[in-house]
Formats: sequence, C-alpha cells, structure tokens
Amino acid sequence: MRFRGRAKGGTSAGDAVPPAAEPSPAGPSGPPPVLVIDALGRKCPIPIIMLAERIREVPVGQIVAVLADDAAARTDVPAWCRMKSQDFVREETLQQGGWGFHIRRTY
Repeated sequence: MRFRGRAKGGTSAGDAVPPAAEPSPAGPSGPPPVLVIDALGRKCPIPIIMLAERIREVPVGQIVAVLADDAAARTDVPAWCRMKSQDFVREETLQQGGWGFHIRRTY
C-alpha cells in the first residue's frame, strides 16, 4: 500500500487559486493566506474549533491564517497542527495585539 502524503517537489496548484479576499499583512516568508479566520477576542478552545471547522475551505497546499489574542493559542495552534498532520508555517505578531498563525493544509 502506498502512502499518499505530501510530494517532495511542492505543488503548482497555487497559481490557479485566486488571491485572498481579506487583506493580510505582508509576510517575509511564504504566500498570503487564502482564508483568514478572525478569532480575536475569543478564548481557548474557540480559535482551534474555528480552524478545524473551516480548514476544508482551503485547497490542499494553500495557507489559512488564524488571528487570535488568547495566549493559549500560541501553544494550541502548533499542537493542533502536529496532531492533525497540518503544516504550521509561522507565527507573526499583530500590530493591534495578538498573533497571526499561518497553517498550510496538507490533505
């Protein structure tokens, strides 16, 4: 039985996806997110629940960003990514407070 995981060479499907509908801060690494989930003001575990419910809206290989200001999200989001085999791309500090977590959908 073959494993149908991530390909080593990356993906070219990113060119066919329209740009994100919501603006995001310019990040030094990686493409802008296709979907931004605004969980600012929500307490744990709501940001994770919102991510789990909406990640299927993003094409495989694309980025979803979760905006959160609950300190628990700094450990919860990367842990959720490990548990669900999604790629945690980066964390960025937001100017208005909180963090933006970028996750690449892998399946």
